[in-house]
Amino acid sequence: MPAEVLGLVERFLRHTAMERGRSANTVSAYRRDLERWAERLGTRSIGSVSSADITDHLAKLRAEGLASSSITRALSSIRSFHRFLVAEGVADNDPTGSVLAPGRTQRLPKALTIEQVTALLESTPTDTPVGLRDRALLELLYATGGRVSEIVMLAVDDVRPDEVSDVITLTGKGNKQRIVPLGTFARDAIDAYLVRGRPALLAKGAGTPMLFLGARGGPLTRQNTFLIIRAAAERAGITQTISPHTLRHSCATHLLRGGADIRVVQELLGHASVATTQIYTLVTRDALTEAYRTAHPRAT
Repeated sequence: MPAEVLGLVERFLRHTAMERGRSANTVSAYRRDLERWAERLGTRSIGSVSSADITDHLAKLRAEGLASSSITRALSSIRSFHRFLVAEGVADNDPTGSVLAPGRTQRLPKALTIEQVTALLESTPTDTPVGLRDRALLELLYATGGRVSEIVMLAVDDVRPDEVSDVITLTGKGNKQRIVPLGTFARDAIDAYLVRGRPALLAKGAGTPMLFLGARGGPLTRQNTFLIIRAAAERAGITQTISPHTLRHSCATHLLRGGADIRVVQELLGHASVATTQIYTLVTRDALTEAYRTAHPRAT
């Protein structure tokens, strides 16, 4: 890879992390996309890049089997990079201006049924510190619809009961905070974990204010959370592959089916635009149509 381009990539990533305050996950995604772009450029200078080069790069990504969403993200990374170079006076023009993102097929979120969620939550035994932690973690993911990164970054002080109503504060993308309510089940699970589970786990480590702890007393990771959910799904007899995001999807879908206003769900999930939340209305509409076709005598 050309040292010139890689040096500019590192400069852009520092700017993105320090001056724009992007999360570590976002910076890592930029790095992957831009290192692949730099490799594609080979020994060429950054000033020689054209829109045709970028279009060709995106076409090759598609030929390699990348999903449309990943290709769109790659274009976004490349566009941000070249705009930065123009703003810094490194380049005279932005070659990404006329490049269009590939069409994206809309994939509906795969939500669990309420019965599956109940089985998932109740499959976790609460007779050990780890079991108490896992139950509190799963209850909190479903109750709040929080992203896994938001949940694992919670500190103990973040989940103390509010004087007026039982709510917690989640910190989402761009360090934006939002207040979300807790249900009785989630609150009870958290309280049980704080009293009978977390102290035992904390004693194994060096001490940390984070809410969820690993078996050795350190902060629980996102990767650990995936494993916890998959183990719970196996105990509950759920055969489909699920992740923390499945509980987020399920929370949103069940709220809308229960009559919640879409803008309330938007606020709860921390979506910047209601258009992102509207995909869940397609899920509920699909369920409604299926129920009608099954139940109505003249539906078919």
